[in-house]
Amino acid sequence: QVQLVESGGGLVQAGGSLRLSCAASGRSFSNLAMGWFRQTPGKEREFVAAISWSGGSIIHADSVKGRFTISRDNAKNTLYLQMNILKSEDTAVYLCAAGRFGALATSYGYWGQGTQVTVAS
Repeated sequence: QVQLVESGGGLVQAGGSLRLSCAASGRSFSNLAMGWFRQTPGKEREFVAAISWSGGSIIHADSVKGRFTISRDNAKNTLYLQMNILKSEDTAVYLCAAGRFGALATSYGYWGQGTQVTVAS
């Protein structure tokens, strides 16, 4: 079992920045790929970014490329998402996930509860 707890969400003005964190506990964090997804009411869960267990492979969704950066610190069992130049369309609940590397939500077996990010225009 892996427990994931996100933090760092909040209200920010358009153009601003936030850094999300996801603290992992339980099964060895460093053996798992990690991902960030986001969800808004009535919509499918949307892929944001993923990082392999070693950090050697990283992918970002086209919608966030150049603005968001995923990273991880295996010594601290923590996943990060640095979000810059935020737009109103980035408003969502952001969830971290652990499992197999990829952009599909079905690749991940463990999920956090999510943290709300609201971008005011």
